[in-house]
Amino acid sequence: RSGVSVGTVDRVLHNRPNVSEKARNKVEAVLKAIHYQPNMYASALAYNRKYAFGCLLPDHDSNAYWTNVEKGLRQCILNRGDFHLSLTTEYYDQFEGESFSAAARRISEKQPDGVVIVPQEYDMTLAYCSQLKEKGIPFVFLDSNIPEITPLAFFGQDSLKSGYFAGRIFMMQAGREARRILLMKLMSKGRVASRQQANREVGFRKYMAQHFPQCEIKELLLQIDGNEQYGPQIRDFLQGNPDIRHCITFCSRAYILGEYFRQNGLEDFHLFGYDMVERNVECLKNRSIDFLIAQHPWKQGYNSVKALFNHIVLKKEVQQYNYMPLELLTAENYIYYTADEK
Repeated sequence: RSGVSVGTVDRVLHNRPNVSEKARNKVEAVLKAIHYQPNMYASALAYNRKYAFGCLLPDHDSNAYWTNVEKGLRQCILNRGDFHLSLTTEYYDQFEGESFSAAARRISEKQPDGVVIVPQEYDMTLAYCSQLKEKGIPFVFLDSNIPEITPLAFFGQDSLKSGYFAGRIFMMQAGREARRILLMKLMSKGRVASRQQANREVGFRKYMAQHFPQCEIKELLLQIDGNEQYGPQIRDFLQGNPDIRHCITFCSRAYILGEYFRQNGLEDFHLFGYDMVERNVECLKNRSIDFLIAQHPWKQGYNSVKALFNHIVLKKEVQQYNYMPLELLTAENYIYYTADEK
């Protein structure tokens, strides 16, 4: 249609030199007329290159929130098997900064084409991401975001809004008669496990200050550095605060309280938590947890790898901020939430 050779068309398509302006204009006019779009899948397959991705993930047990994140990461790799993708995951202690740095070094030794990162403390995350930028390696943040570091993409909830939303629903149940509530926090080395949890608490406290300033928030701090036998500490707290009946936590282990309530026949307590881990689901089913906010960890993992794939392999533009919905789950509706992630 353009009246030039196949070789000339090929050079125009790939923006190569040695094409006259006249010939280039002819080819580009035809491309525009036929609405030409390159088949990036075919091009990537023809290139037959191998791609190595890395992931920095908090260390966890088999019942943890991060297990579902990993399932999503791996499924995305499996679904694109024809493209010779591989994924190396390194784990770090959320309460130990040097552990993050060591895991990052192990990823760097693999010379990855792209990296998925669950951020640690700001300075350490910034230091590693600066190294990646110097090498031209794109990275995606998962679960919690540090926008000023400018990742290729972020997948997770808006944690401030999530905490604010949790406060609204929580107090709709507690009511204005609730003068004191329990906030359970899992601690290690003097801090909570993640930026996400800390930001949720900021959002929650903002809601409470605006709408229930008279309600006192009593903190139950559980240390995870020991044998994790929390029963005596929970019992002592409840005995010292006999008027408290409404409890909330921003970590994925609301089941610690839920199982305690169930085992001790405490049916007049109300509990609000986060994440569809197996033990939380059991408490939701037996109603020792009233509400959970879920955030699709499987999709977060899957879409993080997909973003790297689209950007690196298919050369597509990637949306930078991808917020998970704030989904409120109860004993009646939780099963519908999990249906698309199995």
